[in-house]
Amino acid sequence: MKQETKPAAPAEIGHIEKDQAAIDSWLTGRGIDPALVADYPLCTGVRYGKECIGFVYGPSSQPEAIKWRAIHTKSFTQTGAARSFWGIDQLDPEQDLIICEGEADVLALACAGIRAVSVPNGAPSKVSAGTVDPSEDGKYSYVWAARHIIEKSSRVVFFPDADAPGEALVEELARRIGRAKCWKVSLPEKDANETLSKHGPEALQEALRAAQPLPLEGIYTADDFAQQIDTLYSEGVVRGASTGMESVDPYYTIMPGQLSVVTGLPGSGKSEFIDQIMVNIAMQKGWRFAIASFENPIAMHVAKLSEKVIGKPFFGDERMTEQEKDYATSFISEHFVFLQSRDGTPSTVQSIIDRTKQAIMRLGVRGLVIDPYNYLELTGDSEHQAINRMLSDIILFAKSHEIHVWFVAHPSKQLPDSGPPVGQHISGSAAWFAKCDMGITIHRSKGSMDNELHVWKSRFKWVGQIGSTVLKYERQTGRFYDSKAPIISERSGEWDEWDF
Repeated sequence: MKQETKPAAPAEIGHIEKDQAAIDSWLTGRGIDPALVADYPLCTGVRYGKECIGFVYGPSSQPEAIKWRAIHTKSFTQTGAARSFWGIDQLDPEQDLIICEGEADVLALACAGIRAVSVPNGAPSKVSAGTVDPSEDGKYSYVWAARHIIEKSSRVVFFPDADAPGEALVEELARRIGRAKCWKVSLPEKDANETLSKHGPEALQEALRAAQPLPLEGIYTADDFAQQIDTLYSEGVVRGASTGMESVDPYYTIMPGQLSVVTGLPGSGKSEFIDQIMVNIAMQKGWRFAIASFENPIAMHVAKLSEKVIGKPFFGDERMTEQEKDYATSFISEHFVFLQSRDGTPSTVQSIIDRTKQAIMRLGVRGLVIDPYNYLELTGDSEHQAINRMLSDIILFAKSHEIHVWFVAHPSKQLPDSGPPVGQHISGSAAWFAKCDMGITIHRSKGSMDNELHVWKSRFKWVGQIGSTVLKYERQTGRFYDSKAPIISERSGEWDEWDF
């Protein structure tokens, strides 16, 4: 992960002024009783020639930032870098965690006897198909900073602004926190402050009493999915993320909330292919990934990923330069985390889920690779039952946190005379075929220079389709290319066998 900017020191923020008369006037003008919010950290100042109200983030003795709001206009600016919920020190420990979009909404809710916090960055500026653009994932570190409060809260209730960015903010926070404990209110006006001004504190109290759980399980009506329905109507079906390979995309794309099962004979390039897809999506979309790779030492895996990032070998005479190596390492640190049990304890699917939840909360991870599954410790009366339960757990996790999961699973036996293996050939259970959303095989026929991609299951036609295509593999860099791309390496001038 890219190193975070150091928060502003108190000396950078400077002396904090407090004109109480100006603060009271601004609060009263917004329908907020100054006496009911006296313990919230507010200040005053002049920024760019405008009189401002300041919202102080962090302890008053050593604030991390001040967000300034012009009194007479809608202008905003900031001193320092806000990286925590505003109002977190004023929370009632016996109350649900209530999250809203702006500091004024926190003050409005306080007038109704509801202690809440505000996100430091507001709603996302980039929204695509109702969700946060991955390029904004780095703005949500405040969720990780408040993880202990989130874990202790039985409910997290959102008071969002009634617009598309507000809805996208709810979805992203719920993805990181876990939808199971997330609830949402509906307000008669755009936000909590406007609701207070027009309807009084009783309207905010009633909205909280009427909060509804975010859709996860149970019985729902079409109204519960109104936003998704509107998006389908206005934008059509959303395709999965491109693999970065033109000949692959008609058959296979990457959709959040789904499970891909990848199989193939030993040495066919299954892991290399998934690595290629992850690097491509990280470069094109800014996604972040968690990797549980049991057969690759992490340093070696970073070296292999670096080759795909740079397009040069990590080792050898014509290797990447040290500067290129440093760039690749920085890119990988920004977009990849590696899940490893250093104490030697066998990994279970639940332990991987638990660690990935942390990565989602802290980094906004959108993809998980488990490679291969047979290193996991399974529980159940039979192998079939254990695999069935494991896949069910992973599918529920992927859907509730909107991430894509790849499971690498070996076939039960080699089938040299029967063509590439498919889902029914995977060791242990027919559930591999039945439960996955996308099923693919990476195959290389003996003596062939090409790798074949076979899609043997696609649950949804707008995500992919059953079929196959041919890819080239460059031994020196571990890169996959479309079959029409002329990628015979100038370094070797020929293809040869390679042990993946």
